[in-house]
Amino acid sequence: MGKKRIVVALGGNALLRRSDPMTVEVQRANIKIAVEALAPLIDEYDLVLAHGNGPQVGLLALQAASYPGIEPYPLDVLGAQSQGMIAYMLEQELGNVLPPEKPIATLLTMVEIDPDDPAFDDPTKFVGPTYIKKKADALAAKKGWVFKRDGGLWRRVVASPEPQRIFEIKPIRWLIEQGTVVICTGGGGIPTAFSKDEPNRLTGVEAVIDKDLASELLARELGAELFVMATDTDGVYLDWMTPEQRRLGWVTPDELERHPFPAGSMGPKVEAAKRFVRATCNRAAIGRLEDIERIVAGEAGTNVVCEVPAGKRG
Repeated sequence: MGKKRIVVALGGNALLRRSDPMTVEVQRANIKIAVEALAPLIDEYDLVLAHGNGPQVGLLALQAASYPGIEPYPLDVLGAQSQGMIAYMLEQELGNVLPPEKPIATLLTMVEIDPDDPAFDDPTKFVGPTYIKKKADALAAKKGWVFKRDGGLWRRVVASPEPQRIFEIKPIRWLIEQGTVVICTGGGGIPTAFSKDEPNRLTGVEAVIDKDLASELLARELGAELFVMATDTDGVYLDWMTPEQRRLGWVTPDELERHPFPAGSMGPKVEAAKRFVRATCNRAAIGRLEDIERIVAGEAGTNVVCEVPAGKRG
């Protein structure tokens, strides 16, 4: 009997926290923390890693826009760039703690989207750093970007269309079967669509696919027994940032359905958890990266299941 398969989606804000300076040194330090938390799982499980890229791709967009006279790179190209950048550091730091014979591989991953997705009419996906309102308004006027409030500050938002298909799913499966730790579907995958004029021709799309929804599709197609979304909070809260706030422990998708969650932050994670559990009846979990071993053991985070086990309610 083979190992159980786990897909872990590392949030962009888990690898680069909101208050952190956006430097390589800071990202590498956070990735070392992530790797130390993940490494103990690898002997017991087949591990597949996805990751967010919101802060990173936004910074790359700012850097690309800073060169006058040169057309900035589109978001699909920047998504590919951030996949390579983040996965390179993950792969290197994993190699520093795992036995030399353990194979690790990164796949640049394209994910199909519908160019007519209604998400293009209402951008919701946060990318890049936070700004005070005055600076956000100036950038909106200069570059035509859309900004929305993120906590007490403002961040750029872009369209986040639904993931339809992972193009590289077959080589991902093959690598897992060879015992490889696979890093893939970074940043939700590179948004890709078939050309309307040439139906067999692939083209990039100016968007950012939600990492949690793409990772859920990945976990489902790989037959994962557990799907974990690691972030910078210890679970899903009701009445967040009020005196009545409380963390959910073990819940069902139907119970989550009764409550609203912010579209730009926890909403996609909750939606991804509901989709995975309803499709597979396996467990999905949301919690802090540093609690990953306890989350896998069912001792931490918010755990979403078809039926809550006796004694786990709350």
